[in-house]
Amino acid sequence: MSVAFVKEESAEAASETILPDRPVSPHPNLVTERGLKALEQQLSEAREAFEAANAIEDINEKRRQQAGPLRDIRYLAERIRTAQVMPQPTDAKTVAFGSTVTFEREDGRIQTYRIVGEDEADPKAGSISYVAPVARLLMGKSVGDVVSFSGQDLEITAIA
Repeated sequence: MSVAFVKEESAEAASETILPDRPVSPHPNLVTERGLKALEQQLSEAREAFEAANAIEDINEKRRQQAGPLRDIRYLAERIRTAQVMPQPTDAKTVAFGSTVTFEREDGRIQTYRIVGEDEADPKAGSISYVAPVARLLMGKSVGDVVSFSGQDLEITAIA
């Protein structure tokens, strides 16, 4: 077959099919049981998306559609492989991984967050990563303790 009849892939199309890996945190991959299940669900969804893209006939479009799920599969498989499931805290005396902590800021705002793994963290949904600066300050503290964060004092009012 003559090369004239072969559809060549442009440099732009090639760059769309080779995505850089998602960055992996240098911190230990601590997770809750729910966090591990979420990673496993995301991996399953990425595999389904990859398989769906595999059915596309146009090779360039297939590669473009597979690029994102393939990158996610690599990332999620690594995160699951390195996951260290942490037990639920046994008491609510001190803030620990998996604790839900409520604190009051100097300006009167009251905030509640659950301290979880990096992939599970979603501040808008009420969870923060154990490596987040405020979480690091709160870990090991008890109700009534005050920590300084960004020029404000935060007083721990509840731990669950």
